[in-house]
Amino acid sequence: MSEDLFGEPIAEPKDAASAVAPAGGSLGSDQHAGTPLAVRMRPRTLDEIVGQQHLLAPGSPLRRLAAGEPMSVFLWGPPGVGKTTIASVVSRQTDRRFVEVSAVTAGVKEVRAVLDQAKRDLARGRQTVLFVDEVHRFSKAQQDVLLPAVENRLVTLIAATTENPSFSVISPLLSRSLLLTLKPLTDDDISGLLDRALTDDRGLQGPGGGTFELTPDARASLLRMAGGDARRALTYLEESAAGARAVDSMIIDPPIVERAVDRATVQYDRDGDQHYDVISAFIKSMRGSDVNASLHYLARMIEAGEDPRFIARRIMILASEDIGMADPTAIQVAVAAAQTVQLIGMPEGAITLAHAVIHCALAPKSNAVVTAIGEARADVREGKIGVVPPHLRDAHYASAEKYGHGVGYRYAHDEPHGIAAQQYLPDALEGADYYRPTTHGNEASVTERLKKINELLGRG
Repeated sequence: MSEDLFGEPIAEPKDAASAVAPAGGSLGSDQHAGTPLAVRMRPRTLDEIVGQQHLLAPGSPLRRLAAGEPMSVFLWGPPGVGKTTIASVVSRQTDRRFVEVSAVTAGVKEVRAVLDQAKRDLARGRQTVLFVDEVHRFSKAQQDVLLPAVENRLVTLIAATTENPSFSVISPLLSRSLLLTLKPLTDDDISGLLDRALTDDRGLQGPGGGTFELTPDARASLLRMAGGDARRALTYLEESAAGARAVDSMIIDPPIVERAVDRATVQYDRDGDQHYDVISAFIKSMRGSDVNASLHYLARMIEAGEDPRFIARRIMILASEDIGMADPTAIQVAVAAAQTVQLIGMPEGAITLAHAVIHCALAPKSNAVVTAIGEARADVREGKIGVVPPHLRDAHYASAEKYGHGVGYRYAHDEPHGIAAQQYLPDALEGADYYRPTTHGNEASVTERLKKINELLGRG
């Protein structure tokens, strides 16, 4: 058993036809009575897959794979973007046997058994699609077992991973496969799925069911609360429709949605003032070292379905602008959080974002770096440039010495303390003082070191 885009188990069909509704018709209300909407709306073909349009163009690898062309691919992307669904749809469209193994639970013995069965099936004329979930968890020995099967096209390997395969998959296996990068689902993707569920015969537009109207505000609420999760969006829509029916209405508005999902709608307009007010309060709370307020605004953004990559970018900016050299590890933590969110996605990424927020909120603060580069750029824009001192100019070409380039240059590593006292700034900028560290955190020690350096450079 495998899972589809919505996290529901997919039973392997006996043949390709059993996976697809009759041409020109629906599955019929008797066939999906009581079945969750998310299950009914499972993609049946590549054209029904939500998002990933960059991988579904005519002639693309996925199209060729679904048409029966033998190849092996790695699907790299965050959780919940349809990696398993793509593998299942590909197998169904060509009536190939679909087998899924999880790298978490399968060992070398299990992999060999799957490959042995695939060899027997191939001898009888039926190909096998082998889907390996979380392939980055496979050991080198397990990956080595797959290599001959991929090389000899004994199976069509579709491997899914949330980590960069370049660092977790052996080179021989990766070089014999195509690497396809999947993108997170956008609000437009989820919105299109909601529209499909409202009008498709498999969705809420069943025989005699009528057409529900989803108001713009209700749609925005569903998108916020779904947080990029297609299954969650459809589940909330289905419950909202049931709530509307209960009051003899065909209009789904925010109060209906709020009651249906049994939670208050987060007040956060991602395109309006609320968006900017909350992110502003978030940054100012971290800058002000109020960790509780920082976590509150982080939680509001997460619960509203804000793009976690946007949040991570703002944390990185704050680490440079408001912490800087007072705690040089802050930017490292912020960058690591951004990379982790990209790799693991949500909801687990919320913990990593909180880690970075707590670190930055509690870190000592300094904007000396911002001031330093700002003043330096201002001087350059105002024309305070001057010429590079001759002894600092490039002296690696034959006639450089004739022009005095490099003459008199003192190599820092040959000097006491590794500091060579000589002119570095152009004449027009002699005496410029851009970086003025504070006494906060790590910058207290930087202040002392800078004082000693200036003394050695003869700057008083």
